Amino acid sequence: MAAVDSTNYGFDRPEMYSLPVANSVEAYDRHVFLCYKSPEAWPSNVENSDVDPLPKLLASALKARKDDIPLKTRLTICGGCNGDECSDGDLYIFPEMVKYRGLKESDVDAFVDDVLVNGKTWGSEVPESLVGAYVFVCSHGSRDKRCGECGPVLIEKFKEEIQSRDLNDKVFMSACSHVGGHKYAGNLIIFGTNAEGKVTGDWYGYVTPTDVPDLLDVHIGKGEIIEKLWRGQMGLKLEAAEKEENKPTTENIQEKTEEKSQETEVKESTTGCCQGTNAVSCCRDGSVANGEVAEVSPKKASDEPCKKGTVCLPAWAGKWEQSDLLMVGAVVGAVATVAVAYSIFRRSA
Repeated sequence: MAAVDSTNYGFDRPEMYSLPVANSVEAYDRHVFLCYKSPEAWPSNVENSDVDPLPKLLASALKARKDDIPLKTRLTICGGCNGDECSDGDLYIFPEMVKYRGLKESDVDAFVDDVLVNGKTWGSEVPESLVGAYVFVCSHGSRDKRCGECGPVLIEKFKEEIQSRDLNDKVFMSACSHVGGHKYAGNLIIFGTNAEGKVTGDWYGYVTPTDVPDLLDVHIGKGEIIEKLWRGQMGLKLEAAEKEENKPTTENIQEKTEEKSQETEVKESTTGCCQGTNAVSCCRDGSVANGEVAEVSPKKASDEPCKKGTVCLPAWAGKWEQSDLLMVGAVVGAVATVAVAYSIFRRSA
């Protein structure tokens, strides 16, 4: 049965990598995670479950105060907590990188009003500052079998790699409820401070266990995006994401340069020859030996000698059609012949 589930819902399923992942995240500005129970206990819609009042109350309060909250805010449930790390009712808030402990049902409205609407601290509670990277892996199996199959495997792989790299105090793991786009499973989000000091929340899709070392070493370690898996980023509008995705590279710059060069060559080939009336060329290639018309040079009156094999015309002739020039030549030849014949006749007479 496990093998069947892996084939149908796991990393070996046929539709893996079948869809582009870039820009598959709706733009938003803030992410709130409420710690509550574990993935195995979550119903399909945990934020609207009558048997889970705390998530439902918080989700309802966010919806009711949506127009009052200055930042577009998402709510996700997280679990997998143990010991002093977190417990039910704890809250993680990004990009503020703070943690509040012990939210109760009676506190929900006050928390939303103080922290999310007015940007203040919650009553007398002092938030804890978060340091390091926080990875949330979608493991909401009751919502989607793919997440239920892929999520736990990724979490175990992360724990293994974190342990081997001695990153237990720098990288923190948690399962989370649905984050949208279950077709991209495994799905996860990494929150942390990048090299420029900005807090980012980067979404990744189609993540497999073999990608975990790169996510730790490249994304978290170096602050570099892994583009083939990157879905989008908290706080990054779609326009900016598309601009980043279409950012000029050495290859496409070279392609554009070559295209422009080709366009220039075509333009020169069509306009390099002199232009007559209505853009009709007044020059033709050819040779007298082949019975074709010799090339008519567009050169205007100048001190430069004519090239061999060309017929140079005065500037006023440059605007005439080739047939006109031939007719004029014939008329001039005929007149010259008549003149010579007349002169011979006069002398003989």
